[in-house]
Amino acid sequence: MESETEREPEQIPYPGSTAEMDQQPRDEMRDYVGRGLLEGKKALITGGDSGIGRAVAVAFAKEGADVAIAYLSEDDDAKHTCKLVTATGRRCVSFRGDLASERQCRQVVHDTVVELGALDILVNNVGCQNPVQDFAELTAQQWRHTFSVNIDSYFYCTQAALEQLTGGGCIINTGSINGLRGNKSLIDYSATKGAINAFTYSLAQSLHERGIRVNCVAPGPVWTPLIPATMDEEKVASFGGQVPYGRPAQPDEIAPSYVFFAAGALSSYYSGEVLAPTGGETLPG
Repeated sequence: MESETEREPEQIPYPGSTAEMDQQPRDEMRDYVGRGLLEGKKALITGGDSGIGRAVAVAFAKEGADVAIAYLSEDDDAKHTCKLVTATGRRCVSFRGDLASERQCRQVVHDTVVELGALDILVNNVGCQNPVQDFAELTAQQWRHTFSVNIDSYFYCTQAALEQLTGGGCIINTGSINGLRGNKSLIDYSATKGAINAFTYSLAQSLHERGIRVNCVAPGPVWTPLIPATMDEEKVASFGGQVPYGRPAQPDEIAPSYVFFAAGALSSYYSGEVLAPTGGETLPG
């Protein structure tokens, strides 16, 4: 098991690509064996090019789903994710664009339905972060951009997908431990993740009569390209060391939580839940 002391400092350019990372994440679900839990389903995963999104895409494909991924600009990562999905025998389509834009969010949903023929599972996973050491340094521009990507896109994509999902579809939102307990250097990010929790709770109540289940996965620290792309070398070197496991999760360890929520055979009685794989960290309440 990887420990805190084994992680070396590194930094890569934003928004970060997997190939640039010295310490490659485990995000290909190589040892995962599917059981047909999502046979015939069609899924859209925003931020699906790398990290958690990639692992979820491959896990869904191994369970029998065709997958669409939306991503910002990491073309090589997106191509690799599609290659991993198609290697399972399932279809994969990818859409490049900035999901901070309402128009792009709605277009991605529309294009997914056109390409895959339907949409059964929406995974709102796209996210950005930019740590600041002093709240006074947090600009209005950064605040607005973080909200546009991290929560506004969830609203736009979900609303665009409503008719497709009605009658048995499901929505899975990606939250964070920071939305449950805050983070002094990620104030805007943490605020959006807290909003995602409330969005999940409220949507689950609102969409129940449409037959749509809504849940959230709120992980602790996860080793993805976003970490060395947004944190300094010192923070990268100690990333995840504060949790009882003494290390960050690998995306492969988080993806099964999404399979659980996506598969009606496993979670038909679950809606409005936040599942928090946090490496042994416990929270009050």
